[in-house]
Amino acid sequence: MKATGPRRQGVIVYNPGGPGTSGLYKADILPASVRQAYDYIGFDPRGVGASSPVSCVDGSFFASPAADPNPASEADKARIRQRAQFYARGCAARSGAELPYLTTPNTARDIDEIRKALGERQISYYGSSYGTYLGAVYGQLFPQRVRRMVLDSNADASVENVWYQGNLDQDVAFQGRAEEWFGWIAQYDNVFHLGSSMRAVYGSYLAARSRLAAAPVEVLGPAELDAVIVNSVYFDTNWVANARALSDYVVRGDASALLADARDADPTSAASENANAAYTAVSCNDASWPRSWGRWDRDNSLYALKAPIETWANVALNLPCAYWPVAGQQPVKIDGRGLPPILMLQGTLDGATPYEGALRTHSLLPSSHLVVEQGGGSHGLYNRPQVHNGCVDGYATDYLLTGKVPAGDVVCPGHSLPTP
Repeated sequence: MKATGPRRQGVIVYNPGGPGTSGLYKADILPASVRQAYDYIGFDPRGVGASSPVSCVDGSFFASPAADPNPASEADKARIRQRAQFYARGCAARSGAELPYLTTPNTARDIDEIRKALGERQISYYGSSYGTYLGAVYGQLFPQRVRRMVLDSNADASVENVWYQGNLDQDVAFQGRAEEWFGWIAQYDNVFHLGSSMRAVYGSYLAARSRLAAAPVEVLGPAELDAVIVNSVYFDTNWVANARALSDYVVRGDASALLADARDADPTSAASENANAAYTAVSCNDASWPRSWGRWDRDNSLYALKAPIETWANVALNLPCAYWPVAGQQPVKIDGRGLPPILMLQGTLDGATPYEGALRTHSLLPSSHLVVEQGGGSHGLYNRPQVHNGCVDGYATDYLLTGKVPAGDVVCPGHSLPTP
């Protein structure tokens, strides 16, 4: 989308994360002043959407209600392994010829082909979530092609933590953020009636989960309820609606709102299946995952003791990498040499990309300047509706328009949480 103003500064290439997520949308991810100055370039990464989409299974593989991801027995764990093996074989059968080439470094090389096709000597880049890792890899491979770069809600780019350990760290951050939401609900017990303490609200969620495990409501089971918790971890803009949906079910037995969320997700659609396939391919190829079930079982059983909400769901999502038909590569070592000043944005309570991992990425990029939202937990900070933080937005917009970065790292107070 062309710059809307007369003083064009070049192009901003955007990646929203994933991997596996389409980038052919969201021009409004940038404020009007930045849109005036830059052409906005979105793209479907290789394997995604309109870019030769990969597939691993029929959509029915993801039919709801899904099996409870939290194993109650060794037999349950065996079923998780069998499902992962089936999925990995399906990826090889359906997309085997393309699988080896679905990697973050290759997607970074694709970005440089986009740059060439646009006739630009340099590009600016904005990435969020996994898009920050993609941006760091692009900057490592093509530092002289970077004009400006904003990395928002940062993945851990350290070689030893890419993917496997990063997911374990994510489990812990997810738990903390979910408990923050439960604590917020408790403050409004007169509205939601789920309990007047974080532990009481947590208990209400677990009771609802057990009830749905025993008696699913159409496509709504415990895994679909967990998805509502995960959504709340990502976006506090949804805290009120999600708390009301949980309250309706717990207090009045009305599952309609939770059921509507489960139906809207529709994991059986072709787009959802493709997104999952591309996510799996890139993440499995990007690093050397453990191939021993004993290692997965040992590590995740320990993490589940302190982070039970997301740990085994992450195993179910990523275990195909233990049986992947392509050997994982060594992750790109990031040292940031030759990069111009870049800007990183990060909330301290981000559940999807934990703050500690962002600090490690910051240390790998000597030219980076970090803008911290103290107490912020939303995933994706810049110019987000309903969670605008003028301090964070101001630094990012000023940087994109002028190239100015703060003298050092800066801390912005967190945005206000919603009020029911």
